[in-house]
Amino acid sequence: MKKNPIIAEAMIYVNKLLLPLEWLYYHQYNHSLEVMERCVYLWKKEKLDDEKLEILALAGLFHDTGFIIQYDDNEYIWAKIARNYLTSILYQEEKIKIIERLILATKPSYLEPKDILEEIIKDADLDNLWREDFFEKNEKMKKELETIKKIKLKDPDWDHASLVLLNEHKYYTESQKEEREWKKIENRKMLEEMLKEL
Repeated sequence: MKKNPIIAEAMIYVNKLLLPLEWLYYHQYNHSLEVMERCVYLWKKEKLDDEKLEILALAGLFHDTGFIIQYDDNEYIWAKIARNYLTSILYQEEKIKIIERLILATKPSYLEPKDILEEIIKDADLDNLWREDFFEKNEKMKKELETIKKIKLKDPDWDHASLVLLNEHKYYTESQKEEREWKKIENRKMLEEMLKEL
C-alpha cells in the first residue's frame, strides 16, 4: 500500500498529526500503522477484490487520530479529521462517507458490523487481543489509562477486566478467527493463572 500515492501521503500526514501522542504508551502512530496493515492483510486473506482496499486502508490509518483532541468518546472526531484531510486532497465524497462509516464502526459499543469492510476494520483494531504480544500491549494500555486518568489500576482488577474482555470479545472475519482463536485460548488461560496467583 505504501506504493499507492494517496496512502503514502496520508501516512506522512497522520504521522505528523500523531507526533504529540508519542508519549502515550499504546495509541501512537505505530498502532494506526498496525491497524492499517492488518486491514490490508485481512482484505487479501478474505480474497476480496481491490475496489475498496484503498478506502479500508485509509480508514484504518485515520481511525485513532481523534486522540489528539480528546481521549474518550472521540470516534466522531476521528471521522471528522479524516473528512477534513480527504476533502483537502479532493478525494471523492462517496468514498469519504464510507471511510467515516468505517471509522465510526470501531467504537467498542458498535457490535453488529453491517458489511465485510466493517468486520475487517473491527478485527484489525483489536487484533492484539489474540496475539503473541497481548500481554505487552495490555500492559501498555494499562499504563496509558493510568497516565491519562491520573489513577492507579491494581493488577488484579486490571487482569480481571482483561479476562472479561477476552471472554466477551469475538472476531468477525473467518480469516481472523482461523488465525487467532488458538492464541485467545492461551491468553485466557494465562490470565486465569495470573489471577489465581494474586
